[in-house]
Amino acid sequence: MTDLSDKALEIRRIDPRLYNDDLAPIKKRDRNWGWFEIFNVWSNDIQSLFGYTLAASLFISYGLNGWAVMAAIILAGVVVMGLVNLTGKPSVKYGVPFPVMIRASMGVHGANLPAMLRAVIGIFWYGVQTYFASTAMKLLLTSLFGDPGGTLLGMSALGWLSFVIVWAFQMAMFWAGIERIKHFLNWAGPLVYVVMVALMIVVWVKAGDELLPAVGTIFEGQSDYHGSAIGAFLAITGTMIAYFAAVVINFGDFTRFVKSEREMKLGNLVGLPLNVAFFSFIALIITAGTLVLFGETLTNPSDIIERVDSLPLTIVAALTFFAATVGINLVANFIPPAYDLANLFPSRVSFRLGGLITAIIAFFVGALWVSLISDIGVAGFVNALGAVVAPFYGIIVVDYYVVKRQRLDLQDMFSSAPDGAYHYVKGWNKRAIAAFTLAALFSIASVWLPALEALGGYAWLVGAGLGGGFYYLLMRSQRLPAAQPA
Repeated sequence: MTDLSDKALEIRRIDPRLYNDDLAPIKKRDRNWGWFEIFNVWSNDIQSLFGYTLAASLFISYGLNGWAVMAAIILAGVVVMGLVNLTGKPSVKYGVPFPVMIRASMGVHGANLPAMLRAVIGIFWYGVQTYFASTAMKLLLTSLFGDPGGTLLGMSALGWLSFVIVWAFQMAMFWAGIERIKHFLNWAGPLVYVVMVALMIVVWVKAGDELLPAVGTIFEGQSDYHGSAIGAFLAITGTMIAYFAAVVINFGDFTRFVKSEREMKLGNLVGLPLNVAFFSFIALIITAGTLVLFGETLTNPSDIIERVDSLPLTIVAALTFFAATVGINLVANFIPPAYDLANLFPSRVSFRLGGLITAIIAFFVGALWVSLISDIGVAGFVNALGAVVAPFYGIIVVDYYVVKRQRLDLQDMFSSAPDGAYHYVKGWNKRAIAAFTLAALFSIASVWLPALEALGGYAWLVGAGLGGGFYYLLMRSQRLPAAQPA
């Protein structure tokens, strides 16, 4: 990949409908992320409370040999690494976030469609994850002061206090800027590993030296799954791929800060296959250990820590799980909608104001999660939206690597002039909209039709593949304007 000079990354004509300082290309001299920062994006992703619970539950859901489950999870890490290397590379080269990058394929105004959909999904799950992060804070406060009881809208007084603390902490982190978030992620990721290794050692010592030989068979008979072993293996891999999907599409929001493509790829290698391998091993040992120690498999770290009954471990673990869950919330659900909202109204909404809007709406989502939202099927609707955005991945990748051949006109990505390369028809690429619509029909069906439920996490991959395939077929006859030299 040929690097662009800082001069080439300057936008020469400012169109306030498409440009603000937060969306502008980041100059090479201003980029200070290396492989360690990318590694910690993934560390905070998988090491959240929800990430651990998901990984641990996969060991007991299919009745497979524990080592086979671990292999399936690692395979998912390899697949996701390949996916994000593709979406991350363009933003390393051009220094722009996801909603700007997708202007090349959807049109300078058509890009608002995926940006809006991604913002809705991010805001919703930001609120939900804020609630889950507050449970770690509540565990900490309960261990120190006890719980006075009382409930309002499904949460105790201490639960409400914890929720407000977490919401305010995340807002303060975001308001301090992307550099502060980077430092927070760099601290939170490694510290969670320290606590998880300590918890694994405690469980291992208490379970005895018979634990490791039993890992291969200890989960047999623990599941109601009646399919084949190969089917179970593939289902686990698909589930983990779907877990990472939220970050896959908009990975450019982070790689625009990275110094080089090599640093990005190294961070993805260490942060995905290698990180997932180590983390799934920890989850395997701890989950198996809880079965030996307590006669039941515990998948929630908070439940495990309560059973271990060690106040120092409870305090440290609660703090670190809180940090990791906040970390992934900022990465997957906060930064993307902040950029997406800024892209909708660049002259009025900055990255910071977009984040404030995200936080305010998400507050009510998280506050009403227990008492209302989790019971009325809203999550299913948002999951459908999540499936719908899958085709945009295929469109971005096929457009950049096949149709445009890795050559974009950066100036025209910020231009609404009728003769601009990405103006298409009044700023919308009708062929891209058609490709998205056709692929989205399948994506919606994969969520709502029982006949397609067996696809599981692979529905996202199929939707992405269809989006890319339809886009290629519709665009191959289009004569494209010459792009600037790479």
